Amino acid sequence: MQRMDLHTHSHFSDGTLSPAALIEHASCSRVDMLALTDHDTLDGLPEARLAATEHGVTLVEGVEISSQWHKPNKKNSFGVHIVALAPKNLAPLQELLAEQQQIRANRAVQICQKLEKATKTDPWPEVLALADGRAEGVTRSHIASWLVQKGIVARQQQAFDQYLKEGKTAFVPLAWAEMDHVLNIINASGGQAVLAHPTRYGLSATHIRYLAGLFKSLGGHAMELPSAVEPPATRAMMDYLIAQHDLAVSVASDFHGSNMPWLKLGQVPVVKENQRGVWEQF
Repeated sequence: MQRMDLHTHSHFSDGTLSPAALIEHASCSRVDMLALTDHDTLDGLPEARLAATEHGVTLVEGVEISSQWHKPNKKNSFGVHIVALAPKNLAPLQELLAEQQQIRANRAVQICQKLEKATKTDPWPEVLALADGRAEGVTRSHIASWLVQKGIVARQQQAFDQYLKEGKTAFVPLAWAEMDHVLNIINASGGQAVLAHPTRYGLSATHIRYLAGLFKSLGGHAMELPSAVEPPATRAMMDYLIAQHDLAVSVASDFHGSNMPWLKLGQVPVVKENQRGVWEQF
């Protein structure tokens, strides 16, 4: 049986490895099938294609798209990430991703402006360098890394807790594309739409159940299984929702690299016999 990992990141978003180094790491880790799914960009795919051919790894082209959803008659929005896997036509995705990248770049500038007031130091030039000079590639993880490097905080999580989370000094909200629009675009591209890490948004069980049904009703195809470190009750709930809504499953580490060492490449949950894999549609 193939060993696969269908959600990983390179330095084209908030990972630490180049696409080529990521593919080489996959080969060394005995991962046969790897999806490169950087945040809101496809820019790492050309390099990944070449490396995959060199190392004999099956590359699944993909992207992790930021979106938001609402409950009926409620003003509050909830962020959610949707992984698009194996699109057959990239054109529908490119226009959406260009818009997403501009939103991300504008937000990064605003966060850094707030941090400059709080720390009396302009973070933008150094934060931009951490993202290889790509303003559209700057994420909060890059900004958190800058805070650690400057000794303002000791750890990345502390950066979020003190500065970057909602309600904190440098928080800037985002108005991502609506989930239904993102799903329409993925379906137009011929790709598979996967709900990424549904138990990691801080949602209540009630909200997770609602999100699963909404995702399916709007054209979603699959859901990532929770990692083995999550409680058995969490896995049981997700297995039930997957069966209830007739969703396929995806297996993913969400590997980033040295900035998130607890996420190991190829370390993915086990699929149960009655579950069908999203990779069957590639």
